[in-house]
Amino acid sequence: SSAASDVYKRQEDTIADDIDFKIKFEKANAAINHLLTPRERNIIILRYGLNGNPPIPQREIAETLHISRSYVSRIEKKALQKLRSAL
Repeated sequence: SSAASDVYKRQEDTIADDIDFKIKFEKANAAINHLLTPRERNIIILRYGLNGNPPIPQREIAETLHISRSYVSRIEKKALQKLRSAL
């Protein structure tokens, strides 16, 4: 195959990957917004750096929300289980 066709094929693959990512991202975002309680949603957004924020360690989330780190961990685990089931 020619160099031009290789470049074109890579562009097609990249576009397909981008579309696949966008669809998965939108499904995950919808699940976060509809399945999780406000507290679960807040912890997942803080923990994983969603909405353009940097990821935050459980300890810092616990301090911010005035709850224990182990409680943050339990809420996070429960929220992730809900998301895994939905996705």
